[in-house]
Amino acid sequence: MSEKNYFFCSVTELLVLSLLEHKDRYVYEIVKSIEENSEGVFSVSMNSLYTTTYRLEDEGYISEYSKKVGRKRTRVYYHLEKKGEKHLDALRKEYNRNREAVNNIISAS
Repeated sequence: MSEKNYFFCSVTELLVLSLLEHKDRYVYEIVKSIEENSEGVFSVSMNSLYTTTYRLEDEGYISEYSKKVGRKRTRVYYHLEKKGEKHLDALRKEYNRNREAVNNIISAS
């Protein structure tokens, strides 16, 4: 995997896990929350988000459950697990370290 893809995956994981930290959500809700909270700066496709949630679930960071909505429709919700909370903490530390490094480079004379 290229560095660019790795960085994007890490940021996507960070965003997804951060949103799940507050409440369980389904994929479309996560996509919309990312767009709205970033004021349109970030946009993640449903396919990319499904790939991310499958990977996070395989790693044991999140779990899924189905919930009936309406009479016939079922949604799959994702829940942040304890292992995911630890991973989120590590991703936040790495993000902050990278952000600081970028800021140091930008402000170098």
